[in-house]
Amino acid sequence: MLGILSDRTYRHLFLAQLVALVGTGLLTVALGLLAFELAGKEAGQVLGIALAIKMVAYIAIAPVVGAFSSRLPRKTFLVALDIVRAGVALFLPFVTEVWQIYGLIFVLQSASAAFTPTFQASIPDILPDEEDYTKALSLSRLAYDMESLTSPLIAAALLTVISFNGLFAGTAIGFAGSAILVLRSGLAIGRAAKFHSGGVWARTSHGMVMYLKTPRLVGLLAVTLSAAAAGSMVTVNTVVIIREELALSQAAYAITLGAYGLGSMLIALSVSSLLRKLSDRTALLAASAFLTGLLAALAALTLLMGIQWPIILGGWFCLGAAYS
Repeated sequence: MLGILSDRTYRHLFLAQLVALVGTGLLTVALGLLAFELAGKEAGQVLGIALAIKMVAYIAIAPVVGAFSSRLPRKTFLVALDIVRAGVALFLPFVTEVWQIYGLIFVLQSASAAFTPTFQASIPDILPDEEDYTKALSLSRLAYDMESLTSPLIAAALLTVISFNGLFAGTAIGFAGSAILVLRSGLAIGRAAKFHSGGVWARTSHGMVMYLKTPRLVGLLAVTLSAAAAGSMVTVNTVVIIREELALSQAAYAITLGAYGLGSMLIALSVSSLLRKLSDRTALLAASAFLTGLLAALAALTLLMGIQWPIILGGWFCLGAAYS
C-alpha cells in the first residue's frame, strides 16, 4: 500500500491530507469545549446545529463544486480553500456568541465541501492504474481513522499546557501546512479534463441522479443512517457527558474521543482480512445491527447504573469499531 507514496505528486497530496486532518481533529475537540463554555449543558444542542450546518454545506456546496470543478485550476483552488479554512480557525477563539459559531462553521464547512471532491477527483488523474487508485483510497481511509485516534490524544497532551483556544491555532497551522504541500506538489495548475457536459443544473445534479439510479447505493442509505446515528452520538453528546454530567477535565474529553478513534482504527487495519471471510453485505448489516444494539445497551446501562466514565470509554471504543 505504501508503495504508491513513491509518486511525488501523490505523496505531497497525501501529506497535505494528513496535516489538514490533524488540524480538523484539533478543531473538533476545541469546538466542543468552546460550545460548552458558551452554552454549558446546552452544548449538545449547539454542536447538533453545527453538525446540521455542516451537512447543509456539504449537500448544497459539493454538487455545485463538482459541476464546475473541471473549469477550475485545481492547485490554485485547493490552496485558496485551505487559506479560507485557516482564516476561519483563527477567528474562532474570538467568538463570544453562539450564532457566530454557526456562521464561521458554515464558511469553514463550505470550504471543506469544496475541497474534498476536488482533492479526491485529483487522485485518479495522478494514479490512473486501478490497483494504485484502490490503494490510494485505502490509505486515505486509514488516514481518516488514524486522525480520529491521534488528534484527540494530541489535543489531550496540549490541553495540559495551553487552553482549548490554543487548539484553534493548531487547526490553522494544519490547514496552512496543507496549502504549502499542495503548492509544492507536482499537481498540474491547469484545469481537469471535462467528464460531463450539459447545463449548470445537469452538471450539478448528475452525481445525485447516478446515485439514486443505482439500487445497491440506495440500499446503502439505510446502513449509512445507522452509522450516522452512532457518529452523531459521539460528536454531539461527548462534551456534555464528560464536562457537564461527569465534571471531568478537558483532557478527559479528548481521551474519550480518542477511545472512539482507537476502535475505528483497529478495525480499519483488519478490515481486509475480515472481508476475506465475510461478504460486504454481511459485514455491513452485522455492523449496523451491532450499532443499534450497542446504543440501546448504553441507554439501558445509563438508566440502571448512571453515567460512568469506564462504560462511556468502552462504549465509545465499540461504537468506533462498528462505525469503521
